[in-house]
Formats: sequence, C-alpha cells, structure tokens
Amino acid sequence: MVKILERTSTKVATEMAATAKKRRVGILGGTFNPPHLGHLVIADQVATQLGLDQVLFMPDAEPPHVDRKLTIPAKDRVAMVKAAIADNPRFALELTEVTRGGRSYSYDTMLQLTQQHPENQYYFIIGGDMVAYLPKWYRINDLIKLVQFVGVCRQGYSHESPYPVLWVDVPQIGISSTLVREQVRRGQSVRYLVPTMVDLYIKEHLLYRD
Repeated sequence: MVKILERTSTKVATEMAATAKKRRVGILGGTFNPPHLGHLVIADQVATQLGLDQVLFMPDAEPPHVDRKLTIPAKDRVAMVKAAIADNPRFALELTEVTRGGRSYSYDTMLQLTQQHPENQYYFIIGGDMVAYLPKWYRINDLIKLVQFVGVCRQGYSHESPYPVLWVDVPQIGISSTLVREQVRRGQSVRYLVPTMVDLYIKEHLLYRD
C-alpha cells in the first residue's frame, strides 16, 4: 500500500513539475473588425495579472456567429491586428484559423495548437458576457480539457458557471468594434479609439465607408 502511494505521489509531483515548466500563453480570439484599444487593454491586463509569457491575438477566418456581410476580408483584419500589437513584445499574431479557413470553432483550433505546442499551457480569454454561453459552445466538455478559460469581469454579468473560469478585473472601456465602424461610416474621428496605425490603415484602404 505504501509503495502504491509513493508511486501515486511521484506521478502527481512529476505532472505538477511538467505543468510548472510550460509557457503560459493567452489566447484572445475574435473577429477584430477592427481591433481597438479595448482589445489591447484586456490582453495587457490579463497578461500582467496572470503572469502570462505571451498573448496571441487570433483573428477568425469565418466567425460562426457573426453576419458575414458585416465582416471585411481576413487579410485586412490580420493587417490591422498586426499593426495594433507591433509595439508590444508580449503580443503576437496567431493565424491558425485564418490559414485553415472556413468556420472557426475554438475546440478544433485549440486541439491543433495543443498538439503542435505541447510546451504551452493555454489561457482562453473571453468577455464576462460570453461565460453564460459556454454550455452552447461546440464540444465545450472537450475544450475545457485543453484550455483554462479566463473571464474578463463586466458589470452586470454573473460569475456563475458550470465550468472552471479564472476571473480578471479589467478597467471598463466603452469601446466596441461596432462603435468604431459606425464612427467611420459617419465620417467621425476614431482617434484614441483604435491604435494610430489601425486608424491610418482604415483611412488608406477606405474601410467601413458603406
């Protein structure tokens, strides 16, 4: 009996040591149509508070729950994300979903990433408003075995969830991609709503005019 316990204890210790050595990598997915300062604040705050080594911004190719008519081509969204994160060495671009194409489901993506990068422990960042919808996510019971969900606190949304979620307090910034698009469509300034290079890209490529 003692030997069994010793073996079990050794196995647990080995697994804990392996986990401790893994790189802690955040995943911030989305349409990024366009990326704005709110996205950057969330990524920076989560990375700092959880001690992440890196945060990957992962644009989707064809979001499963968004009207396709409202989404500009992936190449433009990728270019804007790249411009938005260029000055932060902790941020990087993850193109798995864009490269694969088609509809983007988090389980498929994270299965691929965990298989390709077993050295990483992934922290999947979502808004507090999305936590309530986790039971409806594709293969959620398998997905929670691959990632640690991180919920960004939002006023008025419950922290209750049948799934393990780490909650992070982030300054509330009332900026959304919808707001940015509407401002551009109306000919209004989006300075200080998006990074300067994103603002320039939108103007240069005449995005969101219609």
